[in-house]
Amino acid sequence: MFIGEAPGRKGADRTRVPFSGDQSGANFDRFLNSIELSRKEIFITSAALCNPRSESGANRKPVQQELKNCSSFLRRTIEVVNPRVIVTLGSVALEALKRIQYHELNLKESAAQIQSWNDRVLVPIYHPSPQVLASHRREAEQLQDYKVVKKAVHR
Repeated sequence: MFIGEAPGRKGADRTRVPFSGDQSGANFDRFLNSIELSRKEIFITSAALCNPRSESGANRKPVQQELKNCSSFLRRTIEVVNPRVIVTLGSVALEALKRIQYHELNLKESAAQIQSWNDRVLVPIYHPSPQVLASHRREAEQLQDYKVVKKAVHR
């Protein structure tokens, strides 16, 4: 199971398919392909189920109340899907898991490390957005992160 931040206005909010229709989706597909994983083999959801927008209409980060409002849906989704491995895409998704089962992980220190969380395997990695690729985690690093995901899946 992959957990993203929220549907993007140019992507999933428009297409109704997580990580599709925008550059984040194209990057995500490229990273999945690099480890020979297909969308048919995974489940994708978001920490916030609606697209949070600023007053100008641009995407914005979900606020704590929005994450709280969606946390019961995320909890139930995890229970129903019952994944052995959860991959959080970015700090918002990692933070959202704290509402389900507390942890002290943060993305900066825990990125691409296989963790144990709520009797499951957890791999926090960076979000595949162009902004993250440009400023926090370059493509070569993210491709390495996905190798850790592959290792966790095949464990």
